[in-house]
Amino acid sequence: MEHALEILKALSDRNRSRVVAALGRYDELCACQVTELLQVSGATASRHMGILQKAGLVGSRKDGRWVYYFLAKPEGAEPLFQWLENSLMTSDQVKNDFQALEKIVGMTREDLCRMQRGEACCP
Repeated sequence: MEHALEILKALSDRNRSRVVAALGRYDELCACQVTELLQVSGATASRHMGILQKAGLVGSRKDGRWVYYFLAKPEGAEPLFQWLENSLMTSDQVKNDFQALEKIVGMTREDLCRMQRGEACCP
């Protein structure tokens, strides 16, 4: 029961639900893409992703200096993800997120990083 509560608590935040919806659409997103989507600081995005990872909803992999996140559906959670997909996909916020993500994923990681952190980020 504790794990179920941890999952539900993780999904109770609007931004974390938005990230789960985005990762349902894209196989994986870079940390800078998540930050740009949510329009929050890198530290805030990292905190949200840590909560989702602790709940077992999201996994990550590192590729050099880049961190990528992907859905990691816990065993038996498929009905939850189906319900989330049906519920979130009708949300205007999620529809707007998908439009924003088309632009965000179309940018190179370096350009996105420069936009967020300045020229010194990615020489």
